[in-house]
Amino acid sequence: MIVDDHVAVVAGVRSWCDEAVPPIRVVDAGARLADVWTGPGAEADVVVFDLELVPGNPEFGELRRLVDSGRRVVVYSQHLDNATAIKCIDLGALAYLTKREGPEHLVPAVRAAAQGTAYTPPSLSGAFIADDDSDRPRLSGRELEVLRAWFASSSKDLVAAKLHITVKTVDTYIARVRAKYANVGRPARTKSELVSRALDDGIITLAELNRP
Repeated sequence: MIVDDHVAVVAGVRSWCDEAVPPIRVVDAGARLADVWTGPGAEADVVVFDLELVPGNPEFGELRRLVDSGRRVVVYSQHLDNATAIKCIDLGALAYLTKREGPEHLVPAVRAAAQGTAYTPPSLSGAFIADDDSDRPRLSGRELEVLRAWFASSSKDLVAAKLHITVKTVDTYIARVRAKYANVGRPARTKSELVSRALDDGIITLAELNRP
């Protein structure tokens, strides 16, 4: 589903997705955020989200709401500044593209997000390089909650039941955490590697891991 108030942008994205192999079905919400939660929008694998539906008012709160509900979001924005890109990734978007980046990046970003994995286009890569913060990724409260629950559980089904979310949502949060570690040059492809990263960063302690 694409949420964007620019008709030309929607038409372009739809054309790129129609021409992709295999094609990607696009549902147009216009600027109607409510459509993301009902009808075809509720079933969409990926939300392509224009950050600024109202000029001068970036929808960071709505992005957080989408992410916290387990939606897989690709932000497609006219904002070119690194701070906005980094903030969107910190909030849990799986990719941040500027509207200068066309189908050669948007289509792969959508396909990656549908699988719960991140995609780094040139603009985002530049933002990461320019970011002089620590190599510790900035995880959201919900990402930390899911991560700790997964470390303490024998299966994702138990995590889902404990947190009252679906297993698919658990997978999405874990994929997002992996993406954030990969983006700071500390990949964690397995559960044991992710546990090691979490121990290094103080997210969890050995005592908590050994707790029955």
